[in-house]
Amino acid sequence: MQASAAELFHNWHDFYTLVGTASATLVGLMFVAASIGSSVFSEKHGVALQAFISPTVVNFAAVLFICIGVMIPSQTWLSLGLLMAAGGLAGLVYAGRVWFQMFVRRRFNVDAIDRMFYATVPLLGYLLVLAAGILLLLGKGWSAEVTATALVVLLFAGIRNAWDMTTWIMMRTPTTVQLPPPSEQQSQQ
Repeated sequence: MQASAAELFHNWHDFYTLVGTASATLVGLMFVAASIGSSVFSEKHGVALQAFISPTVVNFAAVLFICIGVMIPSQTWLSLGLLMAAGGLAGLVYAGRVWFQMFVRRRFNVDAIDRMFYATVPLLGYLLVLAAGILLLLGKGWSAEVTATALVVLLFAGIRNAWDMTTWIMMRTPTTVQLPPPSEQQSQQ
């Protein structure tokens, strides 16, 4: 067993740097997508905004914060284990709420594949985060692999969901027709 959690995750430094950078970038891109699609989101689509964009941003942010927590050099087994367990529990509560909205309340029509990626896959990811936290508290070295798996699951779901939302927004964003300049209009007549 390594002397500290920092030693355990030292060999994973590049992985967490890459995943953390990717998730931070994707959070920023979600804000861009939301602003581009602002004409689509109205009171009518407010529930969809809460059900799709917010959970995706939360999942990307969770990945980012886990990467930040793992990279803190002074982390102990106890501090990182508690941080991961608390993050896993919070994620499970949030993802459970999303799952409840999609499977039980059904306030809007959602395809089965969307339900799986917006609700069920993140639940699995947060369950893995919680498991990684418990393994860290128990001093198990393979908690690093479980943590990495959790991050890949959350990142994969987030990327898929961001793509799904982007295509949804693009299909509904009103477009304007560009008329040719007046000189070209006269020559066409």
